[in-house]
Amino acid sequence: MSYIPNTPEEQQAMLEHMGLSGIQDLLATVPEEVRLHRQLKLPPALSELDLKRQVGRMAAQNKDLDHTISFLGAGTYDHAVPSVVSHLQRRSEFVTSYTPYQPEVSQGMLQAIYEFQTMVCQITGLDIANASLYDGSTAMVEAVLLALGPGGQGEVVVSTGIDPQYRRVLQTYAFARGFTIKEVPTHNGLTDLAALEAAVTPTTAAVIVQQPNFFGCLEDMCAVESITHKGKALFVSVITEPASLGILASPGDYGADLAVGELMSFGNTMSYGAPALGFMAARQKFMRLLPGRLVGQTVEEGEKKQTGYVLTLQTREQHIRRERATSNICTNQSLLAVGATIYLATLGKQGFRELGELCLQKAHYAFCQITSIPGYEAAFSNSFFDEFVIKLPVSTTLLQQHLAQAGIIGGYALGEAYAGMDNYMLFCVTETRTREDIDQLVGVLKEVQA
Repeated sequence: MSYIPNTPEEQQAMLEHMGLSGIQDLLATVPEEVRLHRQLKLPPALSELDLKRQVGRMAAQNKDLDHTISFLGAGTYDHAVPSVVSHLQRRSEFVTSYTPYQPEVSQGMLQAIYEFQTMVCQITGLDIANASLYDGSTAMVEAVLLALGPGGQGEVVVSTGIDPQYRRVLQTYAFARGFTIKEVPTHNGLTDLAALEAAVTPTTAAVIVQQPNFFGCLEDMCAVESITHKGKALFVSVITEPASLGILASPGDYGADLAVGELMSFGNTMSYGAPALGFMAARQKFMRLLPGRLVGQTVEEGEKKQTGYVLTLQTREQHIRRERATSNICTNQSLLAVGATIYLATLGKQGFRELGELCLQKAHYAFCQITSIPGYEAAFSNSFFDEFVIKLPVSTTLLQQHLAQAGIIGGYALGEAYAGMDNYMLFCVTETRTREDIDQLVGVLKEVQA
């Protein structure tokens, strides 16, 4: 609501109905020592018109992608959203939808989720996909919990080339659940395969590698698969930039058991990084171990035999016995899933491939232009998709300041997450960037040299 609809008289009537004398009585459970014993430092009340003007001025201080050029990726990507996506996604039946428990009144949403699951299977090359995971990081955690099994104990091997935020979330769960994490270092931007092979033991439950990895480099996933499947470990592929699946081998192609990651950038705006849209796809044999929910297609009884959709599996504790629940995760992310579904349907197979090709070509053009500037060096010599790391001749802070003055959002400063990489920046170039955008970036970089 844009205003509080009840009057002071109505508030007092509600308090009296509850047997309370004032608002303070509602706060009786809040410990006295943590209460604020003074009035909030707020300016005098304003008229609605003046308040809108003031809030507008405050909001204008934020940078948005309608008025700035962004080369920031690192897990959240700026992809063009066709107008048809928001037009359909904002229909009231999608915006107000809740978990579709009753199939007789939820066929539209159930079909949309079914189509989402189908498209996730198509782009990952795996057999089955679920719906309504929070985000990519918790999707990765859910894959680990699936691999560990009901006891939740054991060890998992994780590449440090995985998004640092994902690894931090996994460490939080490991601390609480009691499983062990072995982190494998990277060498020249790629997972050290020798170190990976040494880390994997007969007791390893899962091996997790990101493709493309956090540095944008393309991992040798076939080699990772060979190392993983020497034992009983499950191979989990993490994908934070799903546009790469338009031209790269899918997780199903290189033998992954599960694929998890983030689909927010498909049909949804970056929105300061949230809300997100996690996904999980798996081989058929893991179907009954998947968390969240799974929508299936059926045929109704009777002569018409019309196609219908229904929640086939709901493996959370509200639906089945607590001791048999695989996870309590599955907050309704259907609105974002609808956006991703419309987006992929709008692109089609050819459009999806062209998306990947555009990202690849524009990123490589930018890479060539940047590395031709004296002092700006490629950090790694590996193949990449639409992200790459540049070693800067100046500090990332100084460069970001100059870029901001030019109306450009720079790349991700890797020193924030990786020791020894203080002057390294991760740039991302998607299909939304034009040659003029890239040339403007290069122009600023030329001005900022040691």
